Amino acid sequence: MTTETTPAAVTTRATTTPPLRERLGDNKVLGFIGRLIKQRPMGAFGAAICILLLLTGIFANVIAPEGYNHINPIDRLKPPSAEYWLGTDQLGRDLFARIVHGAQLSVIVAFAATTLSIVISAVIGITSGYFGGRFDMASQRVVDGWMCFPDLIILIVAVSVLGPGTWQVILILGLLFGISGSRIVRSSVLSVKQNIYIHAAQSMGASTLRILVMHILPNVMAPIIVLFTTRLAAVILAESGLSFLGLGIPPPAPSWGGMLSLDGRSYMFQAPWLAIVPGVALTIAVFGINMFGDALRDILDPRMKGAGSGRYVAAVRRDRPSSMRPAGGKAQ
Repeated sequence: MTTETTPAAVTTRATTTPPLRERLGDNKVLGFIGRLIKQRPMGAFGAAICILLLLTGIFANVIAPEGYNHINPIDRLKPPSAEYWLGTDQLGRDLFARIVHGAQLSVIVAFAATTLSIVISAVIGITSGYFGGRFDMASQRVVDGWMCFPDLIILIVAVSVLGPGTWQVILILGLLFGISGSRIVRSSVLSVKQNIYIHAAQSMGASTLRILVMHILPNVMAPIIVLFTTRLAAVILAESGLSFLGLGIPPPAPSWGGMLSLDGRSYMFQAPWLAIVPGVALTIAVFGINMFGDALRDILDPRMKGAGSGRYVAAVRRDRPSSMRPAGGKAQ
């Protein structure tokens, strides 16, 4: 018995199974990667650097299993060679291993301090922007007073009080960048809370917490993500600067800034690779993060590219006056 395939069955199958290109296009992650590579090639290059930095930090113990403080006085101040790819320092420690473990330290400090700063920025910015009134005025005056002091002065005073150390640096940098970054979140909240769906949720009796979590927060995620990315580079630079001044993570921890200060300056002419290698590593890391952050800003920030989360753009289109809509009454 033969089975015939009717045209209707073929049409149904074609309708229910879209082509591969369309299925890939519906994937938001793949679509974002495609736009990043096509529209912002330097951003894609920066993303590759960020991924490499992250993987190096995660697998540092696998890449350099001997550790960052393995001393071998016989091989002190060896130039780069097949045995020591990046040379050795004044104690005979492998500079490649120290750079790799320094990347791990930078990743830990950057992600921990930036996450803390984003939480602080989101809490202050969302509550201040949504409630407004006296609370907004009081909180913003505190932020103004905080931002009046130079960052370096705040860092030096805080380190003098708390002392040097990894978690002290994370706490200090998280507070420093968190308070100043709340301005960006607040400005986004002031725009979002005027949309009609916020007023609708309020009129339906939704609790303040539900409005903040379910309506405000999702629609300010684009600037928060951009802020997170740009803060990563700033935290790495700030930590390196503190370690360079001897106020950050103490030796023998392989901070890139500390390596520049303790090893690079002392042996600048005798062993220049001690200054060049950590300097290049720091430059590449910050460059890659900044390029990726700029690309994210262009793609996600609605003020820059007219794009953002679907709910945000749809709400803006719905809220436009009828005089701003094209002929036919259909918003575009």
